[in-house]
Amino acid sequence: MTRSVQIIGTGQLLELSRRLKAAGGPRLKANFARRIRHAAEPLATGMQQTIRSLPIKADPRKAGKRGGPSPTTRPLRATVAGAVRTSIRTSGNPGARVWIDRASLPLDLRDMPSTMNSANGRIRHQVFGNRKRWHNNWTTPLWWEKTVRAHQPRMEREVARVVDDVKNDLS
Repeated sequence: MTRSVQIIGTGQLLELSRRLKAAGGPRLKANFARRIRHAAEPLATGMQQTIRSLPIKADPRKAGKRGGPSPTTRPLRATVAGAVRTSIRTSGNPGARVWIDRASLPLDLRDMPSTMNSANGRIRHQVFGNRKRWHNNWTTPLWWEKTVRAHQPRMEREVARVVDDVKNDLS
């Protein structure tokens, strides 16, 4: 699974970062960071919406099997969607990064984003914690990559526009 998305035009952004540092304008640097974050926010929001609306289907129950309420009140999709983060760098390797913060997920859900995004879309789990009984759920495979591809052209255009505007401010 692609764990993060980075929009980096290394040549242009590095050059711009050096010029910002040389200009010593913290206001200009803050403006640059704010606009890059603004360009990445729709992708983060799109990721959260995709996760929240991700269909998860279960195999049908076998005859005679009993069901029951979930042992947890924690909503899976909302919990994973809440872990989507955006970070901005203006020095070193400047750019925007959208990622899932696994540390903010509960311990038993740390691998769930990569499991949900697997190529076959299978989520295999124990039935109510019973290690002898396992169950499969199915979801849309590779949703992360599809969402990134849908947002990438707009982000690249926006970042290029920000870079051009800041270059004009420096000249």
